[in-house]
Parts: sequence; structure tokens; C-alpha cells
Amino acid sequence: MGNRFPAQDRFADGAQFIDGRLRPGTSGRTHAVVDPATGDELLTYELAGEADVDAAVAAALAAFPGWAGATPGERSDALHRFAAVLAERAAEFAAAESLQCGKPIKLSTEFDVPGTVDNAAFFAGAARHLEGASAGEYSGDHTSYVRREPIGVVGSIAPWNYPLQMAAWKILPAVAAGNTIVLKPSELTPFTSLMFAQAAQEAGIPDGVINIVNGAGADAG
Repeated sequence: MGNRFPAQDRFADGAQFIDGRLRPGTSGRTHAVVDPATGDELLTYELAGEADVDAAVAAALAAFPGWAGATPGERSDALHRFAAVLAERAAEFAAAESLQCGKPIKLSTEFDVPGTVDNAAFFAGAARHLEGASAGEYSGDHTSYVRREPIGVVGSIAPWNYPLQMAAWKILPAVAAGNTIVLKPSELTPFTSLMFAQAAQEAGIPDGVINIVNGAGADAG
């Protein structure tokens, strides 16, 4: 495959990942992803609009009780599997990242992808360490404590410059803590964020935990 990535085939069903499946956007607008290195058009897709964001949030809300109710050990195991899937797909991720960013394949292969795999492994370990604390220093007849719990659906926006690593940095800490997430990457570089969510699904992370909406800032952001 070299540094080429079959984007048209891979995202034929759309460039939104909501509730475990690819689907087209509903904004009525399209966007052409261009290889900055050559000017070649890689994929034209339908952008997300407000209805797509609403659908992604609804999917994340529905998935939240089950994911939040999983034990830290169960979430950790899922993220370890996720890291393994990312490592298995390293060449494909590197090709896609290189193509959409116009960066050398060497940089994607030796920096972006290994760093993302390492981040997944790190947060797999961190998922087991949601520590609390208790103390009685505020009142002699009361005990105060801190208990770390998931809060719900997290909404995140990521820029175009390191799309894969930015997706990892936004998604992994949120889901490791038991939250669900809707991520809006830059519409300029949608490929690896979508692939990241698909890899999570392959690793057994439930549908709706990770949702990706690719749209313009004024509509989807």
C-alpha cells in the first residue's frame, strides 16, 4: 500500500461515526479532503450538522450508564485490547495520517502512531487508579472524602495538526475515567479519528462510547 490510503472505499458509508457505525452527515454541505503535499482530492464527504451532533450525544448518553458502571479493571482491559488493535493497524494508520496531513510517512510511522499506541496503553493503566481520599480535618465529628466518578458525556474539539494524537489525547482520558465522548476533529483531517473509533469498537468498547462528528465549526462545533 505504501503511503497511499483508500479513503473513498474506507468511508463510502460516510464520514461520521455515531453509535458504532459510519453514516453520512446531514448538514446539506460537502467537504473535499485534499492531500496538502500534492493537492490531490482524497475524499468528498457530507459534513455533520446540528442533527448529527444531537444524534451523537444521544448515543453517548445511552451508552453512558453501562460504560460508567463497568469496573475500572474492565475499562482497563478494554483499553489494553484497544492498544493492541492500534498496534496491529499501525501501517494503515500511518498511511492515512501521512496522506491527510501531507507529512512524511517516516514521521507518521515513527512518531504519530507509536505515540498513540503508547497513550492507549498508558490510559489503560490509569483506568485502574481512580483514587479517592478521606480525612476528618474539617470537623471533629464528620469525615470528608473525595470520590472520583464519571460525569457523563464529554464534548471535545480537536485541531488539524496532529489528528491521530489529538484524537487520542481527547478520547482516552475521558473514556478511561468512565465517561462517553463526542469528538469533533478538524473537517480537514477526518480519517484517523474515524479509524480510531472503529479500532475501539473492534477492541470491544461498546457502541456509543466514542462518537466522531466531522463538520464545520459553526455547525458541528
